[in-house]
Parts: sequence; C-alpha cells; structure tokens
Amino acid sequence: MAALSAKAIQNAFLAQDGPRTRHNTRYTCDFCTRNTRSMHSVQGCRLSLADTSAKWLNTTSTAWISFGKQANISCNATQGASDVLSIGKVDFLKLQNGSDIRGVAIAGVEGEPVNLTELVAEAIAAAFAAWLLNKKKADGLRRLRISVGHDSRISAHKLQNAVTHGITAVGHDVLQFGLASTPAMFNSTLTEDAIHHCPADGGIMITASHLPYNRNGFKFFTSDGGLNKTDIKDILERASRIYEESARCGKQEQTGVVTHVDYMSIYASDLVQAVRKSAGNKEKPLEGLHIVVDAGNGAGGFFVDKVLKPLGAVTDGSQFLEPDGLFPNHIPNPEDKAAMEAITQAVLNNKADLGIIFDTDVDRSAAVDSSGRELNRNRLIALMSAIVLEEHPGTTVVTDSVTSDGLTVFIEKKLGGKHHRFKRGYKNVIDEAIRLNSTGEESHLAMETSGHGALKENHWLDDGAYMMVKLLNKLAGARTLNPNIGSKVLTDLAEGLEEAAVTVEIRLKIDQNHADLKGGSFRDYGESILKHLESVISKDPNLHKAPKNHEGVRVSGYGGWFLLRLSLHDPVLPLNIEVILSSLFFQLSNLRKHQSIKTKLTIMSYVHAGTKQG
Repeated sequence: MAALSAKAIQNAFLAQDGPRTRHNTRYTCDFCTRNTRSMHSVQGCRLSLADTSAKWLNTTSTAWISFGKQANISCNATQGASDVLSIGKVDFLKLQNGSDIRGVAIAGVEGEPVNLTELVAEAIAAAFAAWLLNKKKADGLRRLRISVGHDSRISAHKLQNAVTHGITAVGHDVLQFGLASTPAMFNSTLTEDAIHHCPADGGIMITASHLPYNRNGFKFFTSDGGLNKTDIKDILERASRIYEESARCGKQEQTGVVTHVDYMSIYASDLVQAVRKSAGNKEKPLEGLHIVVDAGNGAGGFFVDKVLKPLGAVTDGSQFLEPDGLFPNHIPNPEDKAAMEAITQAVLNNKADLGIIFDTDVDRSAAVDSSGRELNRNRLIALMSAIVLEEHPGTTVVTDSVTSDGLTVFIEKKLGGKHHRFKRGYKNVIDEAIRLNSTGEESHLAMETSGHGALKENHWLDDGAYMMVKLLNKLAGARTLNPNIGSKVLTDLAEGLEEAAVTVEIRLKIDQNHADLKGGSFRDYGESILKHLESVISKDPNLHKAPKNHEGVRVSGYGGWFLLRLSLHDPVLPLNIEVILSSLFFQLSNLRKHQSIKTKLTIMSYVHAGTKQG
C-alpha cells in the first residue's frame, strides 16, 4: 500500500465519528478539529507502519470517562455494570520527561507499547485542571478557561479530544486552537483579547517535539511560564488517582464549553508588528528580500503566509510547509544534519537571502545565510548574543554545558558580556537566567545549542519564531539605512567566533549487569567514573579542569575541550568533544574499539602527539 499522509490518516479518524456538530464555534480551527461536546465514545485507531507504508490494523471502540468537579470522583454505587470500564494499570510517573510529558500514542513500532492512551490523556487533563485551580487558589465554583493546541502528529486529534473531554467533564471550558505552536500556547495566557476569549488561565500543547511519529506528549503553561519538574510530578500523581477511580465511575455529561479559536493569526500578527516597529513602522520592511522556510512538515508553516508575506518578503522555494505527522522529508530538528542540509540546499537552489528552519512545535529554530553558512548551535548563540548585548551591554548570557570555549571568548572578549555556562536542558538554562536576575545579576538571554532560545523581553519563553523575528528585526533595521543589504549583516555579527574543526558526542552506555558495578546502581558507578577521570587529568599539566562547571567534568587542553557528564535518567555517560585543530585528537576512533569506559576515558585524556594510555 502506498504511504498514507498524516492528513489522510487524520481524515480517517474524523470519518469514524460521523457527522460533525459545531458547538459554540466562533472560529473554525485550521486543522480539522472534531467537536466533543456531546460525544460519549471515540474510535481509537492503531496504525502500523513499515518503512514508508501505512495500513490500518484494527478499530476498537473506547468509552469516554467523565470525572467529577475538580477531578474529585464521585461514583454512583448503584450504577449498572455496563457503565464500569475495565482499564489496565498505568505507571503515570514513567510518562514524565523533565518538565514535559512524553509517551507512545500510536501502535506499530516493535517494543514500544502504547502508554499514552485517550483515557490516560483525559486523566492528565483533568489533573491539570485540578492543579491549576489549586494554583490560582480558587474555590470549586471557579470556572477555568484552558487553551489546547497541537502539532502535526498523527495522534494529535484523538489526544486533543481526550484532553478536551477531560477538562470539560470536570466543569471547565476549553479553547481549541487546532494546529498551533508551543510558544503560542504560552502566549494565550498573556493575550488580552476578550473577543477571542483570552487570556486563558492555562494552556496545554500536545507535542513530542522532534521524536518519531508514534510518540506524543504534553507541555503545560500558565501566565508564569512553563511548568517545572515538580509540577509535572504533582499532575501525574493526581492523574494516576483519577485514572484508577475512573474504572468505577459511570459516564457523566460534559458541563464545560468548547470554543474554537484561530489564535495563530493573533500570535503571528504580534510577530509582524514587532518587525515593523524595528523598521520605523514601515509596512513592508522585508520587501525585496528572498527568505525560504523549512517547516519540516510540523507546525511552522504559518510563518510564511502569516509573517513573512505580510512583511513583503519573497518566499518562493519554501518547503515542507504542509503538516504531515509522518515527517516524510526529514526530522524537524535544527540539530539534525539532514534537516540542515535540506534548508541549506533550498537557500542555494533558490538563491535566497536567508533560510529559516523550525522544529515540529516551533520552540526551536535555526537559520542559513545566503552563502549556505549554517547559523545554528554555537554560531546562533553568538549571533543572538551580539544582538542582545547591543541592546543590553554587559549582560550575562546563560547557555547549556556543551557550548564551546570559543563562544566564551567571543561573548566576554569581543562583545563585553559575561558567559554563564550551566546545565543541559532548556528549562534548566531558562530557570538559571531567571535566578540570576533575582540575585541582581542581569541576564537577558538563555540559549541551548539545541536551538531553544529565550529572552527576558519575551517573558523567558523559548520561542523559535520570536528568535527568528529578532534576526529579521536586525535585517529590517539595517535595510532602512541600506536597501541592498542582505543576510551578511547577520553573518558579520558572529565574525570572530573561534569554531571547532571537529565536534562529536559519544554516548557511553553503562552495562548495568557488568561486574564492575558490583551490584550497585548505574548512578553510583557513573559518579565513580567521573572521579576516576578527575584523577587522570590531574596528572597531566596540559589538561585543565574548568574552575566553574555545573555538571560533569569539563576539561580543556591540547587544542580542544571535552565534557563528560552522567545522564539524569538513563545509564549513559554522554561525552562531548570539540577540537579546534583537526590534527589533534586524531585517535578518537580508538574510543569505539574499547569496551571499558575507564579505558576509553584514559585514552581520551591522553590523545595528543601520538600518546595513548590504558
């Protein structure tokens, strides 16, 4: 069978529900949203994919579960047996992925059973409503308004409907945005627009970022920003209790109201106004510029029609704008080599001035200049640092732990700022920037090499579209002085950044059954490895341990640096290496030949001038 597009799969989901009935709809969402107001059942579909082919395996009917007010379950003891569901045990805490929730939503991948079902999603949504009510210190009579959006994943619609039902069944209202970006969901909690029912009390984005098609998950927002790890754990514990109780409860009518809102047009309009303002309120400040966008078949296609075209840009050659949750062209990930090659080729083929690429839910981005030079990772951080330090001289730039030594020199020596290298994880980086400000140390930018970037002026939201708007602002402002200027004005801002000739990450897996562990945990063993590494490097005067480092062991010397750290959740020691001169560290290939992690690290520590130990 020929490969099915996500659009066809989603239409198949819709077709099972029969005719649509629209309830309280002010704006039709732009991604085939189903009405769930009076629905008591949903058809769950399992999809099996082999390579690029897809086919339906079976279709089963699953009853909707309703929850009591504030997710407090009150069951009728005399209800009929036919109203009681038999549901399996679910370990909700295993769905936590830092400050997000992630799970398998579509069957068909061997060894990956579905654990993010519609019933699980309903319980999580009801739990978020209860958590939100508690956070706002509202009584049980308070009716919340929660926005719900999703990316292009093929499980998006069924999870959107499950989330909607979980919220409305406990008496709260839902604003369905349909296809949306993660940053837009946060923005909806800030927007003052009564016509469009904003601000929302909270927002839920249904996404799993760049993960494979069978995965999905949730990100949650309030007007204070994204939730933290503790909040997610609280919500999942509440959801677990709701889920267990739901098996005893009969069906209840939804009491909340569902309203469809075209919020992405509001969000995009704000981006357009930001660029116009930077160019002296010129209507089409990008007129004459050729900019191509690669949305990777995610949610970022709006940027062409709703942002660039109104600003006057030529967008011919933009690609993969159509939402397709099978991601048939490349992984929508600015860190992915194939993805960056795709946007680079689009720029060169179309002789464009600039290329822009987004991840699936548009909270990350990267760019390519007219010569095909990639503006991502350290280079993008350098570029954003240059822009921000022009606006806020001397400010601190917070980054994750794997940024280069060259970036530190660039920020501190050339730009006159301060580089604060922190831990991996975009939420860690953002929270650290917020913490620094609270202590009196000014910080206006927090960025990860992954493409997550957050600015103080934008409520510390990691917004890939807003970050690209900052580049467009610079470009538009420069063109008011010189109409012929192109993306070189951006490239020049990062001039002087010392860049690595070799960049590699090796993930050293810890065999938990290995005799070296002596029955202990992988964490204990990992910590012992880090101590061993510190002992080894202390014997070489040419290797220097970073004096300030917030995770793992970072070492500089012999024309490069490396960082070894222990994964938070997995038995893995990621080893990041950057080398300025390609002639050094030439024995890296030897690392893969050795089974002992200690041997690998000893080799790593002495890769210079042909020296090898271990």
